[in-house]
Amino acid sequence: MVDHSSPPRPPLSTASLIARLAGIGAVVAVMAGAFAYVNGSLDPQRLRPKTLVDALETNNGVHPGFRRNHAKGVCVAGYFESSAEARVYSRAEVFSAARTPLIGRFALPSGNPYAPDSSVPIRSFAVQFSLANGQQWRTGMNSMPVFPVGTPEAFYQMLKAGAPDPATGKPNPANMSAFFAAHPEAAPFLAWVKTARPSASYATETYNGINAFYLVSAEGKRQAVRWGVVPQIQDAAGETAPAGADFLEKDLVQRLASGPLRWQLNMTLANPGEPLEDASKPWSGEHKVLNAGTLVLQSSQPQADGDCRDINFDPLILPSGIEASNDPLLAARSAAYASSYLRRAGEVSPLHTAPAESKP
Repeated sequence: MVDHSSPPRPPLSTASLIARLAGIGAVVAVMAGAFAYVNGSLDPQRLRPKTLVDALETNNGVHPGFRRNHAKGVCVAGYFESSAEARVYSRAEVFSAARTPLIGRFALPSGNPYAPDSSVPIRSFAVQFSLANGQQWRTGMNSMPVFPVGTPEAFYQMLKAGAPDPATGKPNPANMSAFFAAHPEAAPFLAWVKTARPSASYATETYNGINAFYLVSAEGKRQAVRWGVVPQIQDAAGETAPAGADFLEKDLVQRLASGPLRWQLNMTLANPGEPLEDASKPWSGEHKVLNAGTLVLQSSQPQADGDCRDINFDPLILPSGIEASNDPLLAARSAAYASSYLRRAGEVSPLHTAPAESKP
């Protein structure tokens, strides 16, 4: 594999790390969505979509017409150009067709649509592939390599730890520190946080799917994978996010005016015994990585009226040839995304008109 990593960054001091963790509760709450079980009609001991979306609003405020997670974003459009490498592993048409049109959305992991672009070190990229046979593949990816915790219940506790203190209006650093002390599974995520810095561009980020899925061949053979996209361009050595609140969308528009932007879609094949149902656990050691093709972005649109506005990027909308693993976060994300959509669909904000209808 080619090493696409950025130059090493100096680690944060202990004080800086604690300060970052104090604010990251709300950030993590929207990295991959709020979580609950699929149908939302479970017994009282289990989490429900409403509970988690309510918690997002507590942490981020209510912003009518906007998504409750990843509220600040920009629409993009282009196509996926497949290679031959994934075709033997999956019968999905997206890997056999020469080109598949796509609609995507870059966003910040915050429920606040007015958050400064430099306020968090994470960027997200959601994509909808529209296959010629009428099927769709939707995926949401983030620039972090793993999720902090592996269950919806632990995530909810993390969300509560990051809630603002009524006396100060800000999260209490002690609560977040206590949460992580009680959840050693978050160690890989915390190691990443120590060196993470906000990138200067959406176009230079690597985005990871984090959860495991299965590729299913024409013969019915299943291969567990995690996927991600790697950019063809990167930040210059030492480059950091500029000052200002809204540089990411402006940078993207300028870059696209000069030509398309490209990412390689990598499928990392799981080794025997790999953890498939816990997104907090990294896959270590050598792995076979397929170059499944290239995502090509050709244009952008403001999210207020762009084609991505009404899309619910539900990670369980999958074509024949790709199947979900039993990772509980996947089903949970699906339910909470729907709950969030239903809230914003009936609202109007100064920047948004209410979505006309959800696209399937």
